[in-house]
This record gives sequence, structure tokens and C-alpha cells, in this order.
Amino acid sequence: MRILFTGPAAAGHLFPMIPTAQALRAAGHDVLFACSQPLNRIREAGFPIVEIGDGRTIRDLMEQSTDEGPRYVAPDLTQEQILERAARGFAFISRPTVHDLLEVAETWGPDLLVYDSFQAAAPLVAAKRKIPSVIQNFGITPGLGMVTRLAAHFTEAYETYGVDGPAVPTALNVVPASLGGDPGGLRMRYLPYNGGGIVPAALLRRGSRPRVAITLGTVLTELDGVRAIVRLIEAAASVDAEFLLAVGDADLTALGTLPDNVRPLPWVPLAELLTASDALVHHGGSGTLLTAVHAGLPQLLLPQGADHFTNADALTATGAALRSASDDVDAPLLTRLITDPALREAAVRVQAENAALPTPAETVPALEALTG
Repeated sequence: MRILFTGPAAAGHLFPMIPTAQALRAAGHDVLFACSQPLNRIREAGFPIVEIGDGRTIRDLMEQSTDEGPRYVAPDLTQEQILERAARGFAFISRPTVHDLLEVAETWGPDLLVYDSFQAAAPLVAAKRKIPSVIQNFGITPGLGMVTRLAAHFTEAYETYGVDGPAVPTALNVVPASLGGDPGGLRMRYLPYNGGGIVPAALLRRGSRPRVAITLGTVLTELDGVRAIVRLIEAAASVDAEFLLAVGDADLTALGTLPDNVRPLPWVPLAELLTASDALVHHGGSGTLLTAVHAGLPQLLLPQGADHFTNADALTATGAALRSASDDVDAPLLTRLITDPALREAAVRVQAENAALPTPAETVPALEALTG
């Protein structure tokens, strides 16, 4: 069987599909990715890639999609407004990929098309070529509704290619039902894929104090630096814990002189970092949140924009996380994160819900059946 994967060229959208693709390839199927620039993140996963689009990167296109430029931090917008803004932006990003994705589908002849919920061209191509399709959700946010949102901003493409509307896909959720996703779709265990990287040997040696990892994902630091954690770093100085600052090569100037118990790290695969940690503080991105769910860690979410507010609502409702505005973080909150047994018990419970779902390998027969 041939399976074609496609999604926006961003880690948060492509990485959740890698375990699915690995499982299908391990089962003997041919897997091909069709992606636009930049290709470096998906190239590391070891799959063949066909480049689609006109050479512009997702950042280039996002900047051109609005007069305001890219805006990630959006505390003044409702989640509905954020989703609608995202639909407009990702529809714009997807337009240059339609022709190439359709050509790949025609020439390679996939039996199944698996796509991220923010790739607007994929449901058009699935409908045009009558290919069974799967929308793999990247997190808590339901994907089927996003197909409809994107199509509303993609009408000229549907008219150009003579397609009445998007194909109806099968939803593939990577979260337990307690967190959300599309009701009625397939559910699969979330297994983290963070790419390769060097794990410092010292990270494997645990000290006597709890460890709290801090990260801001792959996009926020590019657009907003480390402003979201300035107050947190100040508060950390008076907490009896070791704080591991994992923000890649972001400029740390805004943080001033780091307290003795805050240690900046080089880029480390998040799943490995969390095996050496006792709690996590982050922005609320889906991949970060679900990697911590997989690890069974209590979380403190500082939502900034995108899907962060939806994610924070869902996870705090389970009792496995705290949330705060960035400027309200203080030492008592951080102390509660590492000492509250109810938080840890809830985190372990949600971890067990995720672990009870079928693995990607166990999900392969359900995906194969869609081509029947």
C-alpha cells in the first residue's frame, strides 16, 4: 500500500505524524511525504520527501497573509477568533501547494492520504482524486471543524479544480477522550517524536532537589523571545528546585542574570528531557503538553496564543495541570507545582489513559481497512 503524508512545514504539525508513518513503513507500506519549505525538520525523520509549493517558507507566507504580520501572542482574542485567524492564514499558506500535491497524487498513486488538519489543499486533492483520507489531529483541537473553516477560505481553489467541496476524512486523534479531539474518530496513543539530538550525560544524573523543565516550544521564541518567562525566572530563585531552561538558542538577555538554580540547556529532545524532570512549565503548545502527558508530569501552562487556551482548559479540567498568566507566576505557585500530590496523581491518571490507547503499530490495521 502507498500512503502519502502532508502537512504545514512546522514541527508542531508534522512531528505528530511521524510515529504513524513509522508504523506504516514498519508494516511494509510505502510512505512518502509531500511538504513545502522548510524541509529540514521533516528530512531528519528519514522519509522520502517531495517538495510542493513555490519555495516560500511557512514564515514567508504567514508574513504575507496579513497586513499585521505574524502574530502568535494573542491574549486579547477569544479562542474562536484565534481559530478563524489561523484558518485564514493556513488557507493562504496552502494555496501554492495545491497544484503540486495534486500532481503527486496523480503520478504516485497513493492508496491513502494522511494529512494535518491545517493543510487546506489535502481535502481538495482527496476529493478530486477520490483517495480515502485521514486527518491526523496534532493535539486536543478537533480537526474536522478545521476542514470546514479552511474550505470557507479556499473556495477559489475548489472552483479552479472543479471540486464541490472537501472530502470527508476519518479523524485520527492522538489524545484520550478526556482531553478532546473529534468524537467518533480513531484514537491512537500519543508517542512523542522530537527529532534527534544530544542528551548531556549530566542530565541523566539526578540530584537531591526536584527538577522543573521550562520550554516555550519551537515557534514562540522566534516571534516573541522569552518574555513569557521573565517573571517565572525571577520567582524560581526562591524555590527549592532545579530549573532546566530549554529554549534552544533564544536570546536570554531579557531574563537578566540567571539565579543559581536555573540552568540553561542546549537543544535536547523534549521527551528525553522530561524523563529526567519532575514537572514542566510551558506555553501550552500541543506537542509540549502531550509529551508531558506521555511522561506523566504535572504541568504549569502559561498560554500565549494559538491553541494554548483550549489546551489549558482541557488539561486543567483533568486536575493534571495549573495555569497562570505569565506576569502572575510566583514562588508559591511553582512550589505547588512540585509538591501537590493531587496534581501528580492526576498527571499519572491521564498518562495511563494515553497508554491505554492503541499504539501506532496497533492502529495500522484500522488505517489499512480504510482503503478497502
